[in-house]
Amino acid sequence: MYTEPNNVILFPKWKKTLEEESLYALQEKRYEEALQKLNKLLSFQVDNYEIIIAKLMCLMELARYEEAQSLCETLIEHKDENYYHYVHMYLTILFQTNQYEVLMEHAASELANKQLPEIFREQFTQLYDISKKMKVDIMIEKSVLLQDELTVAIEQEDHQEQWRIMENLRRMNARANDEIAALLVNKAIHPVIKTAIVYLLKDNHVAESVAVQKFDINTDVIPIEAVEITESAAFNEILFLVKDIEFENPTLYAVIKQILQHYLFVLYPIAPHQEVAYPIAEALKLIGMEYLNIHIESHENLEPTVLHYVDEIKMCETLYMSIIEE
Repeated sequence: MYTEPNNVILFPKWKKTLEEESLYALQEKRYEEALQKLNKLLSFQVDNYEIIIAKLMCLMELARYEEAQSLCETLIEHKDENYYHYVHMYLTILFQTNQYEVLMEHAASELANKQLPEIFREQFTQLYDISKKMKVDIMIEKSVLLQDELTVAIEQEDHQEQWRIMENLRRMNARANDEIAALLVNKAIHPVIKTAIVYLLKDNHVAESVAVQKFDINTDVIPIEAVEITESAAFNEILFLVKDIEFENPTLYAVIKQILQHYLFVLYPIAPHQEVAYPIAEALKLIGMEYLNIHIESHENLEPTVLHYVDEIKMCETLYMSIIEE
């Protein structure tokens, strides 16, 4: 904040006149004029509570919210006798600028203080509750818009845009509507997008059975009960079968593990049965070695089941990489 040089004196009569004129201009809603006079007073370090609050009111009326917020943040760093008044102004600015998350976080911190005066507790609680409702309303509105965008992206067969929308819906913890759940049996929907839908339903704690169709397999799943990929029996059984590689060739093991995760992600919530864990593990070894240019024998002598999973895993890897960039 600019201050006049020490050799410039503000005489009491001039100080009183500036104070009266600034407050009168504020009362008359001449905010620019009032602000100029208030800044003049502040430059002479006339920074009492009334002058500071008047300046904050002018800034807010002039929609100069960033300046008002910055001033409040400076004021509340110093816990003087007017601290809670400044906090109330700060929360009000946050509310008017739709910064509900920041408001709720700061209000919650103040409300946790047992020494908070009751009058401010009521005000902060009210601002917190209103902000919470406004945040929910905004999230619902954004969720509806995103779900409309998803419909358009499906019509345009834009898989990457579908993935972006699904990720945003999950970040918002949005509620999936019935139309989104119905996409799980739509053969035109990319399997990776179906995985994202299952995860959204899981995030929503959906406890009802939903139908899923992937790769000509039809099943029913209760999303909240769907096991995480890395916790599934298939994942852990297959990794166990290639565990020796972790010590012999850590790089190859890391590649195998990543490809396995991609494969199961594309299949999710469908998982391979444990009895096919061995041919899948063998197929993963071959693919991993191929990716790292490690010499392998001809595929001619391989079991048909292993060859089947080599093709299936490669297909799933292609599907995964077509949507998700790592």
